[in-house]
Amino acid sequence: MLLRAAMLACLLPLSALAEVHEVKMLNRNDTGPMPFEPEYLVIQPGDTVKFLAVDPGHNAATIAGMIPEGGRKFIGKINEEIEVTLDAEGIWGIKCSPHYTMGMAMLIQVGDTPATEADLPEDLPQAARQRMLDILERRTAD
Repeated sequence: MLLRAAMLACLLPLSALAEVHEVKMLNRNDTGPMPFEPEYLVIQPGDTVKFLAVDPGHNAATIAGMIPEGGRKFIGKINEEIEVTLDAEGIWGIKCSPHYTMGMAMLIQVGDTPATEADLPEDLPQAARQRMLDILERRTAD
């Protein structure tokens, strides 16, 4: 019994290290229309991202071709707040399905390697590609 309690105590700090990060889905902010806020998120494997339906008409979904190896796609319903735990290290592309062609996209860096232009697939809609390039430019300016 004592050994079991000791083993459980060793596991508790690992789960306590995982964080929950909130991302707002908005109609507008200081970066323009249809943003996620923050637009670039740095987390560690095992952290959870909670997408908040602050403004109506949005969802959060993975972008095909922007899911790291070992990661699983997800798609939330419109106006749904969802939580996803991201374990696969790499760059995750996230979109709002109805506003993707308008550029509503964001990047999540899981682990220590920052996103670069090389992480962006060629077939992104023009506005989404431009939004991501702008995000990367703002990241390097900080």
